[in-house]
Amino acid sequence: VPVYLTIDLDCLDPSVFPGTGTPEVGGFTSLEALELIRALTTVNFVGFDIVEVLPAFDHGEITAYLAANIVFEFLSILALQKKQKEDK
Repeated sequence: VPVYLTIDLDCLDPSVFPGTGTPEVGGFTSLEALELIRALTTVNFVGFDIVEVLPAFDHGEITAYLAANIVFEFLSILALQKKQKEDK
């Protein structure tokens, strides 16, 4: 089944992701979010996006770093899936 995934970064705790429009106390930590994404290696992604990144609310820039890392994780999943198809 083809899947398009939108990650709304409001689901992350503002202590690790302050640059968002609607902070949610008690959200995921950055490690929990990355572990969740890394567990999706068998999903047939056709696309993904990230929303709710507001760097103006984050003077330490950790918001942008985490968002970039999430993009990297998704691209890594796509690369892994492509390699697995080629190896068959």
